[in-house]
Amino acid sequence: MKAYRYIVAGATVAFAANAFAADPVIVETEAYRWAGDTIFQNEFKAWAVNPYELRSTYKARPGYYMPIDQVWKVKNDLSPYPKLNSNNLLHEAVFNMALDEMVNAVEPDTTLRTGKEWSGVWTRDVSYSIILSMAYMQPEASMISLMKKVNPSGQIIQDTGSGGAWPISTDRMVWTLAAWEIYKVTGDRKWIEKVYPIVARSLEKDEKTVMSERGLVKGETSFIDWREQSYPRWMQTMDISQSEAMGTNVMYAAALKAAGEMAQVLGKKKEAEKYFAKSDALAANIDKTFWMPDKGYYGMYTYGRDNKILNPRAETLGEALAILYDIAPQDHQKSISENNPQTPFGAAIFYPQISDMPNYHNNALWPWVGAYWTLAQAKAGNEKGVLEGIGSVYRPAALFCTNKENFNLDNGDIYTELNSSNMLWCLAGNIALTTRVLFGIHFEKDGLVIEPFVPKALAGKRTLEGFNYRGAKLNITVEGFGNRVQELIVNGKSLYPEKGKLIPAKMLKNGGDIIVKMDNQPIPAMKLNNVKNSKAPLTPITWLANNPALDGAGVPVNNQLEWNPIEYIAKYIVLKDGKPVAETRETSYAAVTPGEWQVIGVSTSGVQSFASEPRSNRSATILEFPNEVKVVKSGEINYKPKDAIVGFTGAGFTELDKTSAPAEVTVEIPETGVYSFSLRYSNGNGPVNTENKAAVRTLTLDGNKAGTLVMPQRGRGNWNDWGMSNHVTLPLEKGKHTIGIRYLPENENMNIKTNHALVDHIRIERVK
Repeated sequence: MKAYRYIVAGATVAFAANAFAADPVIVETEAYRWAGDTIFQNEFKAWAVNPYELRSTYKARPGYYMPIDQVWKVKNDLSPYPKLNSNNLLHEAVFNMALDEMVNAVEPDTTLRTGKEWSGVWTRDVSYSIILSMAYMQPEASMISLMKKVNPSGQIIQDTGSGGAWPISTDRMVWTLAAWEIYKVTGDRKWIEKVYPIVARSLEKDEKTVMSERGLVKGETSFIDWREQSYPRWMQTMDISQSEAMGTNVMYAAALKAAGEMAQVLGKKKEAEKYFAKSDALAANIDKTFWMPDKGYYGMYTYGRDNKILNPRAETLGEALAILYDIAPQDHQKSISENNPQTPFGAAIFYPQISDMPNYHNNALWPWVGAYWTLAQAKAGNEKGVLEGIGSVYRPAALFCTNKENFNLDNGDIYTELNSSNMLWCLAGNIALTTRVLFGIHFEKDGLVIEPFVPKALAGKRTLEGFNYRGAKLNITVEGFGNRVQELIVNGKSLYPEKGKLIPAKMLKNGGDIIVKMDNQPIPAMKLNNVKNSKAPLTPITWLANNPALDGAGVPVNNQLEWNPIEYIAKYIVLKDGKPVAETRETSYAAVTPGEWQVIGVSTSGVQSFASEPRSNRSATILEFPNEVKVVKSGEINYKPKDAIVGFTGAGFTELDKTSAPAEVTVEIPETGVYSFSLRYSNGNGPVNTENKAAVRTLTLDGNKAGTLVMPQRGRGNWNDWGMSNHVTLPLEKGKHTIGIRYLPENENMNIKTNHALVDHIRIERVK
């Protein structure tokens, strides 16, 4: 037999030609193949030398630095952690690499480091990691890490982010799910007594500030926090603060349910019922708002200004959480499993991609999201989905010999805007595929449910020796394949294999052996929506111009909506007030009535672009606040503008900080109707993409609370960069009204000390 020789990490390794040809194929897509103990991708391969060593011949994209030869060898003592014995060496090695990198991630202060290139604890990163596997692998570090993300007000911290963090980003409540997972793992009542008040305070504040008029959570899509990577370019951070993200809402509904569970543990029956009811109501709103029957899954987010429309992209984490936490109805769970797009490298962060954006959240696969998706596929019963999900995580782990942060969806490479090795949530997802899928370990508040999901391609016998559970050591063995347990034996006692049957924690207090015998029956076939990667058309840029046409009486028509042509487009959809009113191949449309106008481009394959920026041809009233000034004086800010403030209208501006008296103005409403209110403002307290100094205020109508105004950061020191706040829409009766802006306790931002902006004027438009 002819042999080939490779130089790997300085050692010569020989392989016989077709040595792996006889190995059974476990997963194969157009992009890669996992056969036996080896993963193949084009001319490259990665293989397990032994359970504690991986090697790879992968070579990254030319010009993008990465060593040609890759190797991982265990560096840390893994004896305190479960030992995996499997009939697949690659499985053992990838699992052990995750454990090895997990040890690296525990800092000297016993917090969990986010990644090799990401220091510190981040609320969403550590929370999603805890839910996946850190709660049971690192319970102490998980607890300490979560408590690091509580601010002096006793509330959950929203990390720095777009426009100044909360309330533009609003996914901090994932902390609740992580805290609840820790309780289910440990059974520590004192932990619930500590975290429940934090959860309750945070939920109460969010309810007053980030809930939309139709009962949905506003704010950025959970974890996808580089705004240009997932929103149209025209959307400013103000716009993002008012969008409604499916994934964030699903996570929030699950968090409300977890808060109810916590309340039950503490004997707070009425509070538990309140949270359960709110969770159910939010779940119903999610289904009503985001479900797309024609696609069979949820849309990604709503966006716009006075009129919201749905972005029809699929967003994998949100779809997965909807299944895992039973936020989606059962029939929708199966539909999501079968219809959410799956590319050759795995499920995308969202699909389709944005054409003119580089790779990071856009056009990317993140292994931890792939892990959540695989867990969801197992819950839905989709064998093919589980296999491709596991493959989407194991392929990059093996080829790159580390748990990298993200991968280019076109070629599976690490050529993205930013990447890190030893990434916490990716290694946590890696571990979860073994513990939660192949061993089927599910934690409940009173014990364990063990329901493995073992595809036939991974049939065999595997054990986890020394699995830690509430101070005891368990040895868990799974034999065979399938998704139904034939027999469950705990310390020699056979338990009836009823689905969802609990093994009480007290039965396991002294540890012991658990043997799970699968029924070895074929898993009912389900389809998988395998697609090629796809990119949406560019977003039209629209403007309103004077219309030269005359009507029948010789009077000029109000306005002409125009936009730039887009290549390879089949048609344009014209929207007025969020509703389609026309389809055309032209690049203009007579906007003859007042409204909010947008355009969507549709490709020849039927893929839609983002909708263009809303353009309004409604008349507006501009009102200045009294006692305007021209100099910034507040003591809340650390620095004063170097130059005089310019760019305002009228006599000056109104400076707002936490101690300012309410700013009020009287308006005469000419006729009864629905009106939108927004502020022209400046916030130079921080950059557009990070920090936590978003200015938040309450809008009042005739002395009563009427809505929340968000004024995100517009750039450090950019006091002359004026923009518009969000729109608050209110029904008003004809006559005089007093409009006010005031600071209330629920307006406290994540910075706490600085909540400051300059306001030029208030803009009022009649929308109905």
